[in-house]
Amino acid sequence: MGRSSSSLISEGVPVVAVCLAALLLSNALIYLYLDSLYQTDEQLVSSHVGHVPQHFKITNIKNFTPWLQCSQIDSEVRKLKLIGQGAVKKVYLAEWRGQKVALSKLSSLDYLEDFLHGLSMLQLLQGPRVVQLVGFCLEDHTQVTEHHPHGPLLNLEGILEQRQHQQHNTWQARLRLAIDYVLILHYLHNSPAGRRVMCDSNSLEKTLSQFLLTSDFHLVVNDLDALPEVDTPKGLGVKCGHRELTGDFVAPEQLWPFRNAGTPFSDDLMPEYDERTDIWKIPDVTWFLMGRVPGGDVVHFHLFQIHQECKREDPRLRPSALDVSKVYQSVYSSMVQDSAGFRDML
Repeated sequence: MGRSSSSLISEGVPVVAVCLAALLLSNALIYLYLDSLYQTDEQLVSSHVGHVPQHFKITNIKNFTPWLQCSQIDSEVRKLKLIGQGAVKKVYLAEWRGQKVALSKLSSLDYLEDFLHGLSMLQLLQGPRVVQLVGFCLEDHTQVTEHHPHGPLLNLEGILEQRQHQQHNTWQARLRLAIDYVLILHYLHNSPAGRRVMCDSNSLEKTLSQFLLTSDFHLVVNDLDALPEVDTPKGLGVKCGHRELTGDFVAPEQLWPFRNAGTPFSDDLMPEYDERTDIWKIPDVTWFLMGRVPGGDVVHFHLFQIHQECKREDPRLRPSALDVSKVYQSVYSSMVQDSAGFRDML
């Protein structure tokens, strides 16, 4: 009897050891996978060290090409059809050497200053989180950028309803988009062009229209026409336009503070604010991005605390975009690990 039990124990020990080793290995692989999905900004910059300033490289083009100039845009870029229009620009699907590109033209000279500002931001902020500039012509008020067939983020639900993209309609893919969004804010708030605020974001729809959904289901910021700079050392904030803002989507500090007193709005008396207005809007954008998918309610539960902090009335008490991104990535990692552990148990 003793020999039998000791035999069972000796046979069981290697089995337990193998199971533990397999579990540790699977956890290590998960962490490596997650780390490869979400690098820090520093890692992203270092992974793009091959980028050549004032050059572009789009699909099926092996080498970097200098930004297209007026003569090349005029002779080589063929306009196909109108795909979007705003107050500042009309956007056309176009073709350059067999490659689809987006050709943007100034809609009205009334918005020339906005157009030039957006173009300068595109030039200064080129990187993995910003749509790629292909070329521009100041004489004709045109710019050419990389084309993303899925279009603006506002199209997300329609894209995910398509059969060929339904595999992306998961909490994992949707939370990755939310992480992209927050990391873009972090980049703009700490950019090479200074601390920038997304002013074209006075409604959820307007905010979503500022981003493009890439073919591999990530985000890049596209519309940079309204990115004023905050200069904290000089005590300079920003004001998003010269008209009164209303509604629950904008941050409290963006609302006219003397409205209840019956004082008419005055741009001169309106206080300035800073990039923390972008933080206030994060929970609303993430709520849209998560949609209604299995597991989404669990994501919202884990993000409840950080979203409460984003909605603090006092902007000084809100977290930074980097703080929010760390929580998002932590939730993503832990939920992926929990899912993997549950599958292993089955």
